[in-house]
Amino acid sequence: LRDMLKVCASAREARHILNDRGVRVDGRIVTDPKFPVGLMDVLSLQETKANFRMLVNTRGRMALVPIESSDATWKLCRIEDKTTVRGGKTQLNLHDGRNVLLPSDAYKTGATLKVQLPDQKVVEAYELGKGAPVLVTGGQHVGEIAHVLEVQRTRNPRANTVTFTEGFSTDVGKVFVVGKEAPSIRMPEAPAI
Repeated sequence: LRDMLKVCASAREARHILNDRGVRVDGRIVTDPKFPVGLMDVLSLQETKANFRMLVNTRGRMALVPIESSDATWKLCRIEDKTTVRGGKTQLNLHDGRNVLLPSDAYKTGATLKVQLPDQKVVEAYELGKGAPVLVTGGQHVGEIAHVLEVQRTRNPRANTVTFTEGFSTDVGKVFVVGKEAPSIRMPEAPAI
């Protein structure tokens, strides 16, 4: 609140705003001043009705991007792992620590889910495949949107790699699918907060 949004001048004022229950992260009220805000999280300020999405910029730093109130009702979550739980249901473990329980195994690891906030309903899914737009979250091209040309999966200790139409490649763990044919998020521009 103080360092990135500049809505207050001191940590004391920031605690006051939080204690007044004026800040929501992913649709839930936050009162802890040390609450972490990570990649793709939606931050909403109640008093000003302003909404922001946390993304990574081209310098590799986290940046808050202003979004419309209609975009503040969902977030993108990458599937990190899958687990089969009792009853034959599939539990999807997402990049932000969320777990989603589904009756069937419908999604692959590495895909991205568009999740409705705060009830965690899956609205849409974006697979990591040819032509998919992705946000590069690490490496030399961090913060760029690129389109997948090929995903090379290996059966050895080396990481799987993704090659892009823009002429570079990176590890599969450094990409975040953000849409089907076009990105569904707005990227941070130079004047990002």
